[in-house]
Amino acid sequence: MNLTRRNFIKAGGAALGSMALLNAILPKATAADSKQRLAFGFQTWTLRDELGNDFSGTLKKMAGMGYSEVEMCSPLGYTGTPFEKFNNLSGTELRKMIEDTGLKCTSSHYGMGELRDHLDNRIEWAQQMGMRQMICSSLWLPDGASVDDYRKGCDELNIIGRKVQAAGLQLGYHNHHMEFEKRGDELIYDAMLERLDPALVKMQSQVAVVNIGYKAADYFRKYPGRFISAHLADWSATKKEQVAIGQGIVDWKDFFAAAIVGGVKNIFVEMDPPTFKDSAEFLKKI
Repeated sequence: MNLTRRNFIKAGGAALGSMALLNAILPKATAADSKQRLAFGFQTWTLRDELGNDFSGTLKKMAGMGYSEVEMCSPLGYTGTPFEKFNNLSGTELRKMIEDTGLKCTSSHYGMGELRDHLDNRIEWAQQMGMRQMICSSLWLPDGASVDDYRKGCDELNIIGRKVQAAGLQLGYHNHHMEFEKRGDELIYDAMLERLDPALVKMQSQVAVVNIGYKAADYFRKYPGRFISAHLADWSATKKEQVAIGQGIVDWKDFFAAAIVGGVKNIFVEMDPPTFKDSAEFLKKI
């Protein structure tokens, strides 16, 4: 992808019982158990151009592959991209367009700027869309930002999360690779999990960090109940590139078993468009 979400938002200025008890309660959690309650969807970012050209047609194509849910990118926060055109529609209107294709929108990404400056509007839009989740796409702090900078951002998210919760919605936070950087011996992601209120801000796991040695399943078990959703991706250690779900190094049976412990409610494939069909085929069989 030539234009990453990180580069776009930076350029655009959008500038937690014990583990032992949980294991006792869920000793037989399996991948099959999790898959029964986790319909799979897709994130729209990598399909932005196709959606901009033919929104309904693209959604119907994805539904035909077996996807049942869609995670949007907020038109207000993603100005300067094909999503901007949908800002002329109410959430109710856009929801109908999505549901007419056989899909439902359960979640959306939001820029930190719009959550700061237009929170009431974005909550209203989410409610019109029938969502239950609002995901902050990132804090988008400058390169080299300190762990304390991230802690301050977490404090702000806690405040936003309280208002989102009062509206009957759940705020979440989506990581990228940068949160898995260290400052000294301290991992940014761990510091964020310590600072964020477990009730007010859930996590959306970016499985793609497996390519730098971090497994989503490990975090689901280490932080039970802290996650609400996940972005699925897979990685080929030989090709050194992302591949369709099931064709790489991720242990998906372990992932789905651990997802129960983590609290995951929704899963969204987010990779380049050519991987979507094979990914769907794998997810339907696992």
